[in-house]
Amino acid sequence: MKKKPQLRFINRELSWLDFNARVLQEAAHRSVPLLDRLRFIGIFSNNLDEFFQVRYATVQRIAQSEKTGKKVFGGESASELLKMITQKVIEQQKESTEILRGIEKELEKEKIYFINENQVLDEHKGFLKEYFIQKVSPALMTIMISEKRDQDFSDNQAFLAVKLSIDSKDIKRNQFALIEIPKELDRFILLPQLGNKQYVMFLDDLIRYHFHIIFNFNEFTSITSHMIKVTRDAELDMEGDVSKSYINKIVESVRERVLAEPVRLVYDTDIPEDTLNLVKDLLGIDTTDSLIPGGRYHHRRDYMNFPRLKNSYLQYDKMVPVTIPGLSLENSIIKAVDKKDFLLYTPYHSFSYLIKFLREAALDPEVTTIKITIYRLSRLSNVASALINAVKNGKKVLVQIELQARFDETNNITYAEKMRSAGVQLIFGIPGLKVHSKIGLIEKVVSGKKKRYGFISTGNFNEETAKIYTDYTLLTSNQKILKEVNKVFNFLQVHYKLKKYKHLIVSPHYTKNTVVRMINKEIENHKSGLPSGIKLKLNAITNFEMIEKLYEASCEGVQIKMIVRGICCLIPGVIGMSENIEVISIVDKYLEHPRVYIFENGGTPSVYLSSADFMTRNIENRVEVAVPIYNDILQKEIFDVFEISWNDNVKARKLNGSKQNIFAKNSRNEIRSQWRIHEYYYEKSCS
Repeated sequence: MKKKPQLRFINRELSWLDFNARVLQEAAHRSVPLLDRLRFIGIFSNNLDEFFQVRYATVQRIAQSEKTGKKVFGGESASELLKMITQKVIEQQKESTEILRGIEKELEKEKIYFINENQVLDEHKGFLKEYFIQKVSPALMTIMISEKRDQDFSDNQAFLAVKLSIDSKDIKRNQFALIEIPKELDRFILLPQLGNKQYVMFLDDLIRYHFHIIFNFNEFTSITSHMIKVTRDAELDMEGDVSKSYINKIVESVRERVLAEPVRLVYDTDIPEDTLNLVKDLLGIDTTDSLIPGGRYHHRRDYMNFPRLKNSYLQYDKMVPVTIPGLSLENSIIKAVDKKDFLLYTPYHSFSYLIKFLREAALDPEVTTIKITIYRLSRLSNVASALINAVKNGKKVLVQIELQARFDETNNITYAEKMRSAGVQLIFGIPGLKVHSKIGLIEKVVSGKKKRYGFISTGNFNEETAKIYTDYTLLTSNQKILKEVNKVFNFLQVHYKLKKYKHLIVSPHYTKNTVVRMINKEIENHKSGLPSGIKLKLNAITNFEMIEKLYEASCEGVQIKMIVRGICCLIPGVIGMSENIEVISIVDKYLEHPRVYIFENGGTPSVYLSSADFMTRNIENRVEVAVPIYNDILQKEIFDVFEISWNDNVKARKLNGSKQNIFAKNSRNEIRSQWRIHEYYYEKSCS
């Protein structure tokens, strides 16, 4: 029998589903506090929504094109892959439902009860009626379904599909309606406590409880409702009228996304067949759309915002950010950075240091210019506020804002308009080349001489995500590095004219070649008996050329350690291909987000912090920046943190080509890296 050839890559979409399974593991893990387990259910669901909007939709478009029959996904056709994805998602959804039921049972032991419309206590009836009339009823969008007009299903929104029946001697008739669950209202309603018992009700069930008010225009003999959720293709259409501005094209494309092609319908398995068929007909669901049977409640992403209850032991304690020795929020950040480089590692350190840096620059009379790239801003952005403040103080402010930051387009457009109105100079870039770098530059004129200060980060300048994403930011006054940061801004301003760099690694022109050259150097050093080795921390690795290069280094004996949070198409530990590569993934309280490249380099390590993962889009289709860390103390800090993460034996999972997500248990003392890293920085702050 002919031996099946060794698979060299894991399919990207299936690897992503393996990552989301790690999130689901956290929801199931009994060491995680109960309310945080609920929130992991929400994260799992939110991730899945975006997966269907982006990745599943992409595969679906290929399946519907002329390429359908070709093996374009690692040996599978697009249509075959769609079936594999759907089957895997159905299994995960079933598992998530079982986990959720288990959590609810555990909450009941803590005197926290979820009740539906049939379980309302007399003591709560008055409260619920008032809540519905004052808050819910005015916000409801109820649509009676008619064959005479098209019905709209908003993207990624939950609906109640309602069947209204009249069954009497004279009349037998069914009517149907759609009720959109209002986004602007809290999904979970905390009812007044009764003794030590806390009751929680879904907004959906509150609406069901008041059907007699909503549908009081007829004497219906029965009213049944079942939840559905529609997910649509989130790809922006940037073609069309060349006379339209870039920003107007983005605005129109975001609007059109609401009614784009459906890619998934999640429905209550108890829904009557005639109601489900009606919904499918209205949507135009076909064979390549993913039909996902579910339970009574969908749109579980709302669990991410489950209210914090008084039972503090049911949720993680808040870790207090530690101070950075040598930096103070009460003193000048610019003066401190003038003396040496600093490393900010959120959320272990406060993002307020960066806000203070910008606010100080906005007020400093010697500062003339501020430049920054923005990918995602928080809804209430202190970063944008500081930049507008700087303009009002006579500074020249240049902002490259990425309007195509997926799912944040509307937020970014809103802030772009605010900043432009205030006098900020904006660069929007061009379609097809996103600016994903996270860089900032401050220029001062001191005694007639220009001096630069700046920051280069692995994460977004977003104070909300900085509370839950781990990310490095280098604060520096290294003039050689900052001269090259300024070159990046010139590249963005002057029609993308190519620049040369000695220090930074910049996509889309240099990242692949530079990293390949450094890998080749490790191979040469290993052959020569010099210290060699590669350590990488990434969100994802999907680029086949980069993977093949790492395979080559492994085959030559170079030891490679990788911490990959999400997608990993590389298969480690295969004899003759990748036996010297180990890969782990850490999923815990915080989302692991930094990109770190460490090359042993013959005993003089090369260390980079980057905004770029080893994905084709980051390497070839985006503007990304990796910065070298030259300071020995900061290098050691990065090494220490990497080793703490690598030795995690509580929340680390091993990745491989067969059974995924096995926890990396061993006989050592328990090391939960995120907790240990917090201790590490606390000890540094005290030294």
